[in-house]
Amino acid sequence: MHSGVSNLPWTLLLAASPLVFATWAGWLDWRTRRIPNWLTVPALALGLLANTLALGWPGTKVALEGAGLGLAVLLPFVLLRGLGAGDWKLIGALGAWLGPRQLGVVLVGTILIAGAMAIVQMIRHRRVKETLHHMVIVLGILVTFGVWGQRHHLTLDNPQLMRLPFGVAAAASTVLFFGTVCALRLLHS
Repeated sequence: MHSGVSNLPWTLLLAASPLVFATWAGWLDWRTRRIPNWLTVPALALGLLANTLALGWPGTKVALEGAGLGLAVLLPFVLLRGLGAGDWKLIGALGAWLGPRQLGVVLVGTILIAGAMAIVQMIRHRRVKETLHHMVIVLGILVTFGVWGQRHHLTLDNPQLMRLPFGVAAAASTVLFFGTVCALRLLHS
């Protein structure tokens, strides 16, 4: 989907592969609440390789920038134990396939979809007040770089917290992104 790729097989590979990878990761996350290394690590390496073969050094640069962006943006949430490492590696691998610009769109979509999923889940479980209280704690932790949150036990390790399959949101956002790109290309052709 990168603008420099004009060869149809490479274009299809660079579009279909992240779709398949994201969907697979989303399915695994839905069923097991885990996204395994055996999926994310090779996906990152293959994204780097495919972009390098398709675009040469500029493709390598785009893949590294995309992976770096995804990993850097979500790292604080992983360090604060607010996001799982599998989710983090999923976004890094998607970045290697998509590059920074396209990953930015997918990541914003992922966050919006995850937010909508969280709202539905907290209403369904009647935990609105508790969830809003936890959000205040998370904001305090982020603003104080973790100092304020040391007395709180708001991590993924807390079994009382609601869990959200972030990989499902990432898969949905990736599918929506490529669906929108394809629809726009059809409209303009």
